[in-house]
Amino acid sequence: MIRVLIAEDMTILREALVELLSLEGDMEVVAEVAAGGEIVPAALEHRPDVAVIDIGLPGQDGVSAAAELRERLPDCRVVILTAITRPGTLRGALGARVDAFVPKDIRPAELADAIRTVAAGGRVVDPDLALAALQAPESPLTHRETEVLRMSATGAQPMEIAERLFLTYGTVRNYLSSAVVKLGARNRVDAIRIASESGWI
Repeated sequence: MIRVLIAEDMTILREALVELLSLEGDMEVVAEVAAGGEIVPAALEHRPDVAVIDIGLPGQDGVSAAAELRERLPDCRVVILTAITRPGTLRGALGARVDAFVPKDIRPAELADAIRTVAAGGRVVDPDLALAALQAPESPLTHRETEVLRMSATGAQPMEIAERLFLTYGTVRNYLSSAVVKLGARNRVDAIRIASESGWI
């Protein structure tokens, strides 16, 4: 039996997934959670073989929860379900070493097959998402610009970023301005959006 954990915040979808996978003769849903922060504790308690995780969970998002799960319970394989088809999202998921990345509109039989594949040590990536990720351009930002923009995305102000990175306030503002120009953005918020959607921060 393949022991499965389901992480999905929409109750109706989570219950549907539990029902559908319970119909498979070789699968048992051993845990279901509704938030990213609940994944690792539930996995440590129930020891699933495969975790099926929605990428857009409240609190901790699916990709960062998957990365933490791989650290804490490396034998647990991870299937990411997503309605988000941006290439950067796929790159982030692959960076977190997930084993499968599939769209939410996948047919139940295909999801079951994906779970079996990863449980057996394989990987499954939606071909359209993979192609988009391969065709996506590289980041035009330098390492420092990326670092400063990523910190800005968390809400940190330029002075705080300067203190944390041991830079001057003016240098941080220059990095932010440079990132805005390179990304063709209207302002810093727009630059953060562009870089996030592209998977560059």
